[in-house]
Amino acid sequence: METDQLLVIGFIAIFSAASGYFKFLKPSGAVAAFLTGLLIWAGFDLKGLILLGVFFLTSSLLSRYNSIRKEHLVEIHEKDSARDWAQVAANGGTAALAGLANFISPDPVWLIVLAISIASANADTWASELGVLSKQQPVSIKSFKRVPSGTSGAVSGFGTAATAAGSLVIALTAGYLFGMESGWVFLVFLFGVAGSLLDTLLGAYLQAGFQCVRCHLPTEKMIHCSTPTKQISGFSRINNDAVNFISGFTVAIMGMSLYNIL
Repeated sequence: METDQLLVIGFIAIFSAASGYFKFLKPSGAVAAFLTGLLIWAGFDLKGLILLGVFFLTSSLLSRYNSIRKEHLVEIHEKDSARDWAQVAANGGTAALAGLANFISPDPVWLIVLAISIASANADTWASELGVLSKQQPVSIKSFKRVPSGTSGAVSGFGTAATAAGSLVIALTAGYLFGMESGWVFLVFLFGVAGSLLDTLLGAYLQAGFQCVRCHLPTEKMIHCSTPTKQISGFSRINNDAVNFISGFTVAIMGMSLYNIL
């Protein structure tokens, strides 16, 4: 193995460890991030790492932005802002698979999979982290009623704008780094937005929803107020991580299919 390759591997390891040290990732998340970065670098060189880095840095910083106004999310969300291995796999797993596939059998289609999956993850993360700061409560796409900020399966105007912005950042970055045609940059943007919208749809109809039997708060947690919660919607085995992976993987495969057709 050459020196420059060892330096890149060392950089990925240090970056992952630092992310764990600064509480952006849990220890298991740091290990998963290292493996994800390694596979993306193997398949797409430094350009792939830069694209992944744009997603990771912006999503991590946004998770800390205006954190005081997000304190109530601890009661609603299953997990906190420090991502574990499952969250890393949910958001970066499809991109890592694209890196592995391009390493084994190089093909331009894997770049489309990489870009769309990261655009979808970034769009959904920006929507989640910025949408909760909206002055108005979001509307559930299932009941069409206003629900508490941070509720899965709900949308707001501000959150939708954040979705578009998050996807656009990745689409433009991918276009610049890899010299993608403008038409595909636009399609990556559209598929990224579609992935976030699909995430919302799955969150409303498939993701497990619970309610605290003591305070009656709707939550993703199976334990609340030190008491087991009652499932009120969705499927018990489908949590937010599963929804994130399914939505990103689905739109990436759709983009892959379109590329092969065209």
